[in-house]
This record gives sequence, C-alpha cells and structure tokens, in this order.
Amino acid sequence: MLDWRADGALALATVRIPDGTWLTIEPRAAVEPPWGAVDRLTRAGAPVTVFRAVDWTRVRAIPALAEPARLPPGAGTAVLNLLATLAVEQGVETLAYDGPYPTETLFLALLECFHPEPADGDPLARFMHGALAWRPAPFTPCFDDAVYTQWRGRLEKVVWRGRAYYREDWGGVRRWAPLRVDDVAGGGGRCALWALGRPLEDHVVLDADGRAGPALAPPPATTPARPLAPAIVAGLVELVVALSAAPLAGALRADASTLAFTAGPLDRELARVAHGEARVARSVADAIAGTLGATARGGTGGHLGARPSREDMGGHLGARPSSDEARRAETALAALLELATALGDGLRARAQARLAAADAATQHAALGRAHAESPDAARTITAAVAALLASGRVDDEPDVEGGERRDRHD
Repeated sequence: MLDWRADGALALATVRIPDGTWLTIEPRAAVEPPWGAVDRLTRAGAPVTVFRAVDWTRVRAIPALAEPARLPPGAGTAVLNLLATLAVEQGVETLAYDGPYPTETLFLALLECFHPEPADGDPLARFMHGALAWRPAPFTPCFDDAVYTQWRGRLEKVVWRGRAYYREDWGGVRRWAPLRVDDVAGGGGRCALWALGRPLEDHVVLDADGRAGPALAPPPATTPARPLAPAIVAGLVELVVALSAAPLAGALRADASTLAFTAGPLDRELARVAHGEARVARSVADAIAGTLGATARGGTGGHLGARPSREDMGGHLGARPSSDEARRAETALAALLELATALGDGLRARAQARLAAADAATQHAALGRAHAESPDAARTITAAVAALLASGRVDDEPDVEGGERRDRHD
C-alpha cells in the first residue's frame, strides 16, 4: 500500500511479508552517517533498520541496507519487490546496487525480484565486483492461511510452517537449496528436503492454485543421534573455513572445538547448530552411506549436484588415482561439501558472535588475515575423505571398528 503526497512524493508505504505481518517504509525519516538521508523500516511501530533514501518517484538504484540481520524473514525481498515493481511501472530498464557490501546473501535476495544482466558467465563474481546490472522482474506474492507463495511465471518460492522452500534454478543461476520446491504433475509444486541431488523427504504438496495439502509425515526416527567420526569432523570444519571469509577462520575453528558433531533425527531440516551441538540429519547421513555403497558396487549412486571442483578446493584430493577410485573420492568429497554447506551458516553465525565479543587486538588480527586455510588444511580434508571412503559412513557405528566406546579415547 502506497500513500503519495500532493506533490507526488511518497509519504508512506507498507508491504506484507510472508508471516502475514506488515512492514512500514518511512521515506527520508532521518539523516544518519555514513548514509546521509535514510528511509526507515518499522514493524508494528518498532524501528527495524534504515536504508539509503530512495527517490520513489523515479527509482534509480538498489539502496544499501544498514542492518540486514535485523530484518524478519522475507522482509528484504518484500521491499526489493516494491522497488522492482515501481521500476517496471516507471520504465526503468536496469538498476545497479550502490552499496558497499555486495554479499552472496543479497545476491540471492535480488534474484527473487530481478534478473541479472547478463546472466551468463559468473554473475555472482561480477556482482561482488560492482559490475552487474539488474533488470526488474517482480514476483506476485500470494497469502493463504496455511502457506505463502511467490509466482513469476511459475511457482518459485513457498513459505510453509516457517520454512522457506526455493527453486534450485533461477534463470542462468543455480542456488543451493536443501528445502526445495519443484513441479508436480497437474501443476502446483512439491516442497521437500533435498540433498545429494535428490529429494530425501516430501513435506507438503501444493495444488495448481498454490493451496497446501495435508502435511506429509517425515520418516520415523529409528536410531538415536550418534557422533560423527573425529576425522570427518576435522575435515568438515576445514571445509567450512575454506568456504567462509578469511577473518572468520580462527573463530570458526575455536568455536567448532566446543561443539558436539552428531548425526541424528531432525524435524524437516538438513542440519542444525544449537545448544552446543552441530547435527546433520540422519536421513542425509544414511543417503551418503547409500551413495558410497552404490559407487563401490559400480553404480552411480545418484547425482551429487554441482560442487566446487578439485581445483576450486586447492587440490585437496592430491594425485589422481584410478578412475574408479577417483569417482568414489570425488563422491566422498562432494558429500562432505554438502554437509559443510548445510552446517556453514550456523557455524559462521556463532563465529561472528565470538569475533564480535573478542578484544580489539584479536579483531584487528582477524581482519588482517588474508588467507583462511592452515598449512594442514589440505591434509585434514584428505584424511576426512579417506575416513569416509574406508567406513562408508560419516558417523561412528556401535561395535564397528572398535565402536563408539573406544572412539571416545581416540
């Protein structure tokens, strides 16, 4: 809802977000360094954050947001969608982001409301270097008592029971989406938990109008949580470090040492980091075991999806073995990368909090770090791959190779 003043300027705007509540935009509500004039976002009368003021009568750029972490889920894309909608109405062909921090998170949010121009090559890399234009392509949001959906020629996003499900493909860009929506026969979509390139659990099916059917019960948990093998844990931590900003490396390693890494039951999640535990879902641990078993028997074991190449990971697998051994090693590395990606956001959030609470000298040293990897990182990741190939599992099984009781003293 837009409230325009008599002189044509925007007086107030409100946008609805996926949980059904409203976010209010107050144009030019204040002047704050270093942004200058800012528009303020409020929710239920309480300030949320600010962003660089927009000329709403002629949208010219995508503004920088002061504190993205304070936004409720879906709020950022709701505001970006308003920008994209007005840009289309005003005949604006492309916009650029004019802020200082072009992050991957912002890139993914922009994909929901814009198309990158051009989309070929590596648009994320161009965005990070400030060399990417965005063509407005707003979505249509639909609100239902049970489900929120976004449509743009097709069903692209679903929020159901507080969880957001995304398409994997967004034009020329593919995003990692463990909670995924894909098509079903007759229209509509299926919301499911995905890993290793295939669905592990179906959660709910939507009809062609976007209405949610009954919740599909996940498979019952038949085994308790078990610790991940120590070599696997060490390799996962180094993979998360390698996939993260260099200043977080020390905090990531320090915080990970305080956590128990397990595989066990989770409620419609691939991974969770909370209460002193980093847990991966039992379903994905079993899927990894099944995939490795299939490759050992000469099968493909399923598609593991696009993952960083051997060169991208700095040659962590060392010299090339035989073709069968290489295929199994690459499968194992891809599986570990899947787990590291799933755990990464939770581990990084803890590491950021640890670094923010550190003294100035520690922060200065971390921010001056140019490289994240330790000299032993490649050896540690290689050992994790070897451990996974040897056991066929990421977790310790009781009474196997000495069992969990003996592993406690390793």
